[in-house]
Amino acid sequence: MYTKEIAAGIVIALTAFLVWQGINILPFIFFAAFIGAILYFNNMRQGGKSFAAPHKETTVSVVSLDDIGGQDVAKNELREALEFIKDVESIKRLGIRPLKGILLNGPPGTGKTLLAKAAAHYTDSVFLAASGSEFVEMYVGVGAKRIRQLFSQAKTIARKQGKQSAVIFIDEIEILGGKRGEANSHMEHEQTLNELLVQMDGLASDETVRLLIIAATNRPDMLDPALLRPGRFDRQVKVDLPDKKGRLQILALHTRNKPLAEDVCLEEIADATMGFSGAHLESLANEAAILALREDQHQILPHHLRSAIDKVIMGEKLDRLPSPEEKQRIAVHEIGHALLSEISKPGSVATINVASRSNALGYVRQTQENDIYLYTLDQLKKKIAVALAGAVAEELTLGNRSTGASNDFNQATELAKQIIQGGMSSLGIVSADSLPPELLHSTMSEILRDVENYVRSVLITQQETAAKILDILLDKESLTGDEFRNMLQINKPS
Repeated sequence: MYTKEIAAGIVIALTAFLVWQGINILPFIFFAAFIGAILYFNNMRQGGKSFAAPHKETTVSVVSLDDIGGQDVAKNELREALEFIKDVESIKRLGIRPLKGILLNGPPGTGKTLLAKAAAHYTDSVFLAASGSEFVEMYVGVGAKRIRQLFSQAKTIARKQGKQSAVIFIDEIEILGGKRGEANSHMEHEQTLNELLVQMDGLASDETVRLLIIAATNRPDMLDPALLRPGRFDRQVKVDLPDKKGRLQILALHTRNKPLAEDVCLEEIADATMGFSGAHLESLANEAAILALREDQHQILPHHLRSAIDKVIMGEKLDRLPSPEEKQRIAVHEIGHALLSEISKPGSVATINVASRSNALGYVRQTQENDIYLYTLDQLKKKIAVALAGAVAEELTLGNRSTGASNDFNQATELAKQIIQGGMSSLGIVSADSLPPELLHSTMSEILRDVENYVRSVLITQQETAAKILDILLDKESLTGDEFRNMLQINKPS
């Protein structure tokens, strides 16, 4: 129990005795340091750290599938695969080969790690987590040894805890399981991948401890085909960004321990957060609570959640202050975006802001009632119109344009390219790869020119309204969508 303390005491006592006897101890110190260095580097070469390190999770996870919102399809696929672990008798009776591996594929922050933890909870299994980078070393054989240690440790811990199954979760598996024979591949990488394949092939349903390998990646195209064949990772579960219904579920989960004001409508927040992952939504709820704390409020109010959306998207407000001339140009630019957005789709403007955040001097945040996965020609042209409106508004009001529209132009050209690739341009159905660059450029210019002329004609009729909104926006720095729409109604020509 006190072996290290006793050994240290003996070494100190022996050193003191040698010094007392007048013996030079420097050679002994150098010799001990030399032996220690050899042992250290040998340990590193043979595998370094153990997977029994305290930071590894080796207990049954407390996260359940009910704690994960917005991933109903992924949860159903995962639950079906996990039934093979829970119901062993049905497997044997029907002659089913149990699944050995499940690959979770999706963007960062969508809940892949949570799903793996929930899988361990659902099957009452031991849960071990590792990252693909932990198996990659410069010494040949180290990664392969760590793979063997991981599988052996999972079985050992399950037996100690009296469990019949264990879940091994490997995050960022593309680092470990990348395609062999490519430029970044080397002997150590290939040996480590081969060991993983061998260990997965060795899994059997009649073992005392059943193992399930769950891996996560956002780059499935990088994985070696040998990993994805049946008998290894049998199921590929898509964990995608949540839709509006899913975002509402996730917001409800992350705000259930937070005091919300009665007038908070989570459905409106779900509308305004298209493209948010589960991690973004958790951060949004947390930032809203922080904003309420700053204002010494006992409840989270609607404006806290709206401000939190802006902060998650754009970052914190910056101290830098543009000159009055620049601020006027920024406001004119953003009002142009907002006018075309509201005219193209009423109710789409969520907020207009001319306070600098991150790399943006100003911005207009839009919302929509339902998620859109397919776009028509009219919808794409409306998006181009909104993108070009800022620069056109500058030209009409101030007489020239600025470099602030460069990102808008990039977005507009990409949308024009989508129109051509979708066969919706004057060229008809074309192959984007074989289209001559000159023809592509001229067709894109034609699309952008037509939309720009439309935007100019609309903004000319709205100049008086834009001027009145400009004065208020410069004074308040931000307007909500409702405030902006009220001004449009007040200043609407009869």
